[in-house]
Amino acid sequence: MKLLTIIGARPQFIKASVVSKAIAEQVDLSEIIIHTGQHFDANMSDIFFDQLGIPRPNYLLDIHGGSHGEMTGRMLSEIERVMIKEKPDRVLVYGDTNSTLAGALAAAKLHIPVAHIEAGLRSFNMRMPEEINRILTDQVSDLLFCPTQAAIDNLAREGFSDKPVQVLNVGDVMQDSALFFAQRATAPQGFDLSDGFILTTLHRAENTDDLARLEAIVGALNTIHATVAHVVLPLHPRTKAAIAKAGLILNVHVIEPVGYLEMIWLLQRCALVLTDSGGVQKEAFFFGKACVTMRDQTEWVELVDVGANKLVGADQANIVATVGRLYGQKVEDQHQLYGGGQAAERIAKYLSSK
Repeated sequence: MKLLTIIGARPQFIKASVVSKAIAEQVDLSEIIIHTGQHFDANMSDIFFDQLGIPRPNYLLDIHGGSHGEMTGRMLSEIERVMIKEKPDRVLVYGDTNSTLAGALAAAKLHIPVAHIEAGLRSFNMRMPEEINRILTDQVSDLLFCPTQAAIDNLAREGFSDKPVQVLNVGDVMQDSALFFAQRATAPQGFDLSDGFILTTLHRAENTDDLARLEAIVGALNTIHATVAHVVLPLHPRTKAAIAKAGLILNVHVIEPVGYLEMIWLLQRCALVLTDSGGVQKEAFFFGKACVTMRDQTEWVELVDVGANKLVGADQANIVATVGRLYGQKVEDQHQLYGGGQAAERIAKYLSSK
């Protein structure tokens, strides 16, 4: 079976790192990789291929910037060209980015079966571009690899039980990656803080593109840094530009974007995670750290249910108070929420059996 894998953003590189390894172990599977270029900064893209041993992409489309519609449209056109040339038996897409949706739509229009890894997730917030991407991708996929029972339940409520598709709970490939690479974690270059810092990420459009939310979050980060513990923020290029445009002053410990192995190192040593990312919420859990999420909803509802994750939106006072309350708390995976680190193997074996 000839698989065509489409990736373009940091979380997808991490997921593909373990799935591509598992695919390579199946003698009846071959893989071609398209990198759309959605993340084009070297520290957000190239470094992941270097660190994680992902096979270099067969195609690099170099498509980034512009509006969501422009980016997705350009990807759709270029991915279609590759599909027509390569004639894959199946297309493999990850997560909920514009690259995901473009790849799934291009395949569906060419009547190529689509497998969606991380299917069934829902935040129930249609203002999030990621929510639109994941819903539409699920609708045109025939093979839905779900990371959790909650994802299975979401698809059942949407009527997928009555559709000619396969819905499987395989576990979360992000846990596979975290466990596999934990022993190879390395410190960011020049990092000199002791353990006990608060690891922060900030990049969601709902926060960076809304001035009121961005001001509140920056204010909260500054207060936490001054009163609770050092806030360490690997600053996303897009967020850096948004903060500068808004004229805000960020008084925290800012570092350059880090690779996955450095991110694991930071997760192992921090005392709390403060984020608006989807994947980082889980990564905090994998390493036993409490997480405070600066969003109004999350697709990882099971983490909220077990008390490992607290949603605080962009309310400055709530962010500061919750961080102060949870700082230093440990969490345990008592329910094997994400499959125990065998998801990639399950996915590859299932693809091989088709």
